[in-house]
Amino acid sequence: MTAAPDLPVIHVVDDEAPFRRSLLFLLESVGWQAVGHESAEAFLAAAPAFPAAGGCLVLDIRMPRVSGLELQRRLLAAGSSFPVIFMTGHGDVELAVQAMKDGALEFLQKPFKDQVFLDMVERAVQVSLERDAARRRHQGARDALDRLSAREREVARLLALGLANKEIARQLGISDNTVHVHRQHVMDKTGTGSAADLARLILRADPTGLD
Repeated sequence: MTAAPDLPVIHVVDDEAPFRRSLLFLLESVGWQAVGHESAEAFLAAAPAFPAAGGCLVLDIRMPRVSGLELQRRLLAAGSSFPVIFMTGHGDVELAVQAMKDGALEFLQKPFKDQVFLDMVERAVQVSLERDAARRRHQGARDALDRLSAREREVARLLALGLANKEIARQLGISDNTVHVHRQHVMDKTGTGSAADLARLILRADPTGLD
């Protein structure tokens, strides 16, 4: 199935074919794009890209071989923007709580009401767009800072901390003029216009970058 670029995509991963098909039908009946996967391995093999319009994963918590929890952990490790909604059976509440601690957005205990499910999916799509925007800002900041040389990164950090050129020159054992040149290169390469802008960029790339 080719995803339309203007619609979110909901991936349903469940090894029970009749239940999976019923969820796909429900999602499609209200205008969502829905893609079914019979196992976590099938989803990983498909390796779907994050859609521009957002999306989410609806995962059965218990599946043969690779469980829903294991798939969630792999996605987290890969930095996926897909939020996860877990589906659980009776007796799986403790697993679901652990899944929430590990970053799952919601969990539903089977059987569940259609409207409750659809409301959760709508919320998950919105969260996915927010996460992806944050991921893109983070990556953009990292890319900008990666353009700097090692010395320029040193100067950038000290500038972001509010040090004047003379203080930076003294700390690094270089001339004021050299600091001025590095400062200009830093601003040009990162597209920043002030020390405050530079500080925001560094913190966006790494929240501990100015510690």
